[in-house]
Amino acid sequence: MAKITFIEADGKEHQVEAQEGQSVMQAAMDNLVPGIVAECGGFASCATCHGYVDEAWTTKLPAPDAAEEGMISCAYHVQPNSRLTCQLKVTPALDGLVVRLPVSQTSE
Repeated sequence: MAKITFIEADGKEHQVEAQEGQSVMQAAMDNLVPGIVAECGGFASCATCHGYVDEAWTTKLPAPDAAEEGMISCAYHVQPNSRLTCQLKVTPALDGLVVRLPVSQTSE
């Protein structure tokens, strides 16, 4: 298991335990993290699981493929560390990962 911290745009933190092999998005969904909508179910076709990977982790993850890059370009408030959390697989090496959520995915 890996612990992942999701931080909402307002600063509220959610630390979850993620199963190896699942996506970071699924870990958020399983733990009811607000701001991860996942409308497409993890197929990289909606960007409603968009998050900002903490800068300390960006080089520890595989680079996004063309499909992910294309979908990220359609998201709101894109930053250099933007990723689709559905495309990030949980491994023991991700223990401690921090993902911030964009203001555009704030649940009200």
